[in-house]
Amino acid sequence: MENKVELKKFIGKVLWISFCVVCFFLVINVVEYRKYTKNFNAKISNIVEALQNKYPQLTESEIISILNSKGKDDEKTLKKYGILLNDKAIVLENDTVYYQFLLLNLSLLSLGIFLFVFWMIRYLKKKEKEINNITKYIEQINQKNYSLEIDFNSEDELSILKNEIYKTTVMLKEAADNSNKDKKNLKESLEDISHQLKTPLTSILIMIDNLMEDPNMDKSTREDFLKDMKRNVTNIHFLVQSILKLSKFEVNAIHFTKENRLLKDIIEQANKNVSTLCDLKNIKVNIKGESDATIFCDFMWQVEAITNIIKNSVEHSHLNSQIDILYEKNNAYSKIIIKDYGLGIDKEELHHIFERFYKGKNSSIDSIGIGLSLAKTIIEHDNGVIDVESQQTGTQFIIKYFNL
Repeated sequence: MENKVELKKFIGKVLWISFCVVCFFLVINVVEYRKYTKNFNAKISNIVEALQNKYPQLTESEIISILNSKGKDDEKTLKKYGILLNDKAIVLENDTVYYQFLLLNLSLLSLGIFLFVFWMIRYLKKKEKEINNITKYIEQINQKNYSLEIDFNSEDELSILKNEIYKTTVMLKEAADNSNKDKKNLKESLEDISHQLKTPLTSILIMIDNLMEDPNMDKSTREDFLKDMKRNVTNIHFLVQSILKLSKFEVNAIHFTKENRLLKDIIEQANKNVSTLCDLKNIKVNIKGESDATIFCDFMWQVEAITNIIKNSVEHSHLNSQIDILYEKNNAYSKIIIKDYGLGIDKEELHHIFERFYKGKNSSIDSIGIGLSLAKTIIEHDNGVIDVESQQTGTQFIIKYFNL
């Protein structure tokens, strides 16, 4: 499309220049003709005046008749005066005018050719310079230097090429930045995972060594060691599974099966998943809301997200307390509020609780700081947002799913 536009512009310029040249030479020809006519008429006027003086009997009508009559193609009359019709003009001044205009036309034509050649050389040098710049730019790109910029102010072929190269450079730069970012995230994730695995694995190894070194260990101590080992293995299993889930989200390897599902069903299933934890701390979960409220989501993944949030609330709740879950729907969004009456979260920690592996100072000993990060990722994939508010009397999570 751009090439067609440039071709039309080029043809338009050529036609305009050609029109100007034709008009210019036409004007010269008109001026030359008028000069010939003026000289010739002056000579005729002198001849008529001489005839009138020598032959006063000639009337004006006879002179006009002679002037307007068709001339004879006869060289004899003028030959005796040294004038040949095919070689010279009758009015010799017109010969001078002819050579003057011939010289003018040749000069203008030479000037035009010179300007055209000059313009072509300049144009080719400019193109050559632009091509060299593009070549150097591509060489810089091949050296992974994506910080350069190309100026393109026209719509010719080279500018279009530069524009496309610039777009490619931007994409390569973004890809390089994303690659560096991914490498940095991978490095940080591996460091975090290593740190998270180091403590339980070290604890397990120590307890195994104790069991092996003391085969006569009393039954109670042995059972405590085994329980601690099981708890650590469970935490490692949960950590690995959570990391795998987050990794699938980050590489878009999860296939969502979305449909309209009742919020009531999602919350009740999530509540069942944490019922054992609630029983251990004697926590009552109160669920209240509009029974017909729905969201368009993947049911199992949303259950996973809500489970992690309720689990976090249980971990931060006091013994023998309660958790309130409210849900509703309006024309703009569906909302879930999960509120506990526990320890609360410090203000400076609120901005970090959704970060991977972040553990607040009030977190339980078994917390690995990944549940809320996973929950936030799942909710956002289903067109939702999550926010948190906290005071010393408790914390509430506010989740909104916007209607499509």
